[in-house]
Amino acid sequence: MILGAFVNVSSNVGYPLLALLVGAESAGALVPGETALIVAAALAGQGRLSLPVVIGVAAGAAVVGDNTGYLLGRRGLRPLLAGRRASGRRRRLVARGDEFFQRHGAAAVFFGRWLPGLRVVAAWLAGESRMPWRRFLLWNALGGIGWASTIGTASYFLGKSASGSLGAIGFVGVGIAAVVFLIARRRELIRRRAGANPNAVSDRRSRSIDG
Repeated sequence: MILGAFVNVSSNVGYPLLALLVGAESAGALVPGETALIVAAALAGQGRLSLPVVIGVAAGAAVVGDNTGYLLGRRGLRPLLAGRRASGRRRRLVARGDEFFQRHGAAAVFFGRWLPGLRVVAAWLAGESRMPWRRFLLWNALGGIGWASTIGTASYFLGKSASGSLGAIGFVGVGIAAVVFLIARRRELIRRRAGANPNAVSDRRSRSIDG
């Protein structure tokens, strides 16, 4: 397990690994970035890492990763969805997305840091919708700092309550439990969407055939 590396490696490896996982998740990769923050902060509570450094590394990696995702969405996803060959249906969806980010972009970028699904795609959607970069950067930075501080501090105090090797093993378990929770939560959201829109499956099939 990648996250298990936090338990037995030095801080010289732990901090870069934390930055890699958080940054990659923020850029849109399906890796356990938040879980890495939880485990690292919990180990800081046991004196193995430094909490201020953990929070700083996670916040910085989140901002860098999100800005990477923003650029990818603006330069790659936008032409794909709204290019000359795009269908009228896609262009209407893009127009709706643009309108949404004009009204609620700041909230989506900021609060998206705490929402598993939105955290991975918010930067892509902001870039695709051409949200002004300065506005995106402001709310993205505030969200990244707030997310790293709240999740990191909570996990730190949980780590404080554990001790010895059992504590380390326990927090690896917490990390695994967090991953399981996120997967279950995502499936629940998918089921709810399918229940609210029973024609979603048929629509996807028809779009794949049309494509």
